Amino acid sequence: MKPRIAIVAGEASGDLLGARLITALRERFPDACFEGVAGPHMLEAGCEALFDSEELSVMGLVEILKDLPRLMSIRRELRQRWTANPPDCFIGIDSPDFNLRLARRLRGVGVPTAHYVSPTVWAWRPGRVNTVARSADLVLCLFPFEPACYENTPVTAVCVGHPLADEIPLQNDVAAARRALGLELQCVVVALLPGSRMSEVERLGPVFARTARRLAKARPELRFVAPMPSARIRALFSEQLARWAPGVPVTLVDQRSREVMGASDAVLLASGTASLEAMLLKRPMVVAYKLAPITHFIVKGLGLLRLDRYALPNLLAGRDLVPEYMQGAARPEVLATAVLEMLDLSPQRCSELRDAFRDLHLELRLDSSRRAVDEIIRVLATRPARAEDSPRSGPQPLDEQ
Repeated sequence: MKPRIAIVAGEASGDLLGARLITALRERFPDACFEGVAGPHMLEAGCEALFDSEELSVMGLVEILKDLPRLMSIRRELRQRWTANPPDCFIGIDSPDFNLRLARRLRGVGVPTAHYVSPTVWAWRPGRVNTVARSADLVLCLFPFEPACYENTPVTAVCVGHPLADEIPLQNDVAAARRALGLELQCVVVALLPGSRMSEVERLGPVFARTARRLAKARPELRFVAPMPSARIRALFSEQLARWAPGVPVTLVDQRSREVMGASDAVLLASGTASLEAMLLKRPMVVAYKLAPITHFIVKGLGLLRLDRYALPNLLAGRDLVPEYMQGAARPEVLATAVLEMLDLSPQRCSELRDAFRDLHLELRLDSSRRAVDEIIRVLATRPARAEDSPRSGPQPLDEQ
């Protein structure tokens, strides 16, 4: 038996998760075929890309409108392809608004479905729990508090941990990261990460640039380093720095966000996976976020946003470990003050923060790809018999075929 798996990953983080998952599945099924929406890491792992994962990199309620016709066209083409020739399993990675609709249609024609990365039903739009239950046979959750959200639904939800927690060492080597980047070992480094999407950097880039200007004025000895996820974002942030922080020395580095954060004394970043990575690297951080004003108005006005905390370290800990600022609170003067406070933490407070981060790291370090594969194999075993399956032997557990 040569399993054929359809897989759709949106944006860079989904591409990395997909690549790790494909690699782990190939260890169990070397002849497996993968096709779908993929980025460079999934391509390298052996997935056939029908579309590029960047095409799904859209967020927000209002922001998505201009891209909606293109997204609907992609989903329609995938649905037609996979209903005409059903795969053994469909795995949607993140991008829930795109993947869950597709999963529901495929599930309707008998394709077993899994969704990797639970939608943030604990944060906003809690009604999506029912959408997930109608669409997926299995939800692979990254965080331990997420399976409880699905307790009253028929879907199986399992925490598999976070792959970054497996990948990142428990002890961060600051000196090694600085040597790799060519930074002086004794300098004071502030990492700037205004976001991985153009829309994020459009909103947060000017704020971060003005914050850097304030910090440079207060502490001229500071070194600023900003990892840039793409050439487009690098060009945009360069323009923002030239306008809002002229003369402030900010070193832009292509990719290498982990090394930049690992080399830093403090990190100023956009809320999201980067805050988790900074936590795993045991770095003091300040977290900021800005939605488009109309999107924020809608989600707040309709009561769709139901969290007091947004930064992942704070959510995981259930308390405020790091300062976080959203919307109008994310102002340059506020962020600059918070970064300075992170730089000036007492040795005791630094030790307490590192210990808290280490405890959370261990909680998420569960060998996530192996756990995810074990669960997906159970889903694969429920697939309907295909024409090429032997009619005499009938369906068997996948490991025996």
